Amino acid sequence: MKPARLGMALAGALVALCAGTSHAQDVTLRIHHFLPAKGTIQAQVLEPWCEKLGKESGGRIKCQFYPSMQLGGTPPQLFDQARDGVADIIWTIPTYQAGRFTKAEVFELPFMTMNAETGSPALWDYIHKNAMDEFRGVRLLAAHVHDGSLLHFSNKRVTTLEEIKGQKVRAPTRIGTKFLTAIGAAPVQMPIPQVTEALAKSVIDGAMVPWEVAPAIKLQEVTKYHLDSDRKLAKMSNSIFVLAMNPAKYDSMPADLKKILDADTGLEFSKHIGKVFDGTTERGIKLARDAGGVFDTISPAEYARWQKACEPVVAEWIGEVAAKGGNGKALYDDARALLKKYGG
Repeated sequence: MKPARLGMALAGALVALCAGTSHAQDVTLRIHHFLPAKGTIQAQVLEPWCEKLGKESGGRIKCQFYPSMQLGGTPPQLFDQARDGVADIIWTIPTYQAGRFTKAEVFELPFMTMNAETGSPALWDYIHKNAMDEFRGVRLLAAHVHDGSLLHFSNKRVTTLEEIKGQKVRAPTRIGTKFLTAIGAAPVQMPIPQVTEALAKSVIDGAMVPWEVAPAIKLQEVTKYHLDSDRKLAKMSNSIFVLAMNPAKYDSMPADLKKILDADTGLEFSKHIGKVFDGTTERGIKLARDAGGVFDTISPAEYARWQKACEPVVAEWIGEVAAKGGNGKALYDDARALLKKYGG
């Protein structure tokens, strides 16, 4: 073979080799979140999801989990950790950062969502239609809500606005704080990992927490009285969650692995997460019942009073969106319409 042809052949072989190496590239995804490994999000959602990714990629996509903030930082910092590459993927409540995700907060407003299966796809659609600017710097893989917040108390049975007055109650987010203020409680905002100790030491009297997370933080061991709305009605409040990825990590993945990841994330994955979260409610209730818990449902007349008391929270949120140049009323109405679309 002539030297020129030999050189061309070697160059071609090198290109093919590099292409083959790129195609066969393995990817390890470092996933960081704030709950224990046995919590719903890792044990029932992310681990099965990663197994699916691994199977569909022939073992080329792998996951490493870092629960309970093992990579450092605090829960409010998780969103920026995905943006900055501290982790490849994070799961968090973005509204732990008060005031940064104002438009997305609409799903946390009082008496909006009924459950997670209908609220989660509505949230995904809403963000992509109205609030993607608030999520700049990350690639969203899923967005969801939980099964809905209720109130848990250690030593006092609460069923009315009069009885909750002055009670120190944990609030998950800024909107949760406004909700509790509106109904007369004294809100104390804190991330979920701090709640059990705060209740045990009587730093707070109660907590606004969904049933889904109650087993993971052993809430049944530090509370006795549980107040919820009727299951056929919208929940008192909710929190929004996102599964977000570092864009540079995504861009570094081979095209075939991106295709697999894309197919296993998005709207349907968000809806699936919601369904999983709804399915955890009964376990939380059973643990509380076995621990001697006392359960109450807000009466229809009292429910109407609570709704009325919370009307200023919605009005204030609409005004805050307007102050940032948005149409809060239109966004609120769109969120309602999307919830209705998905049956919520």
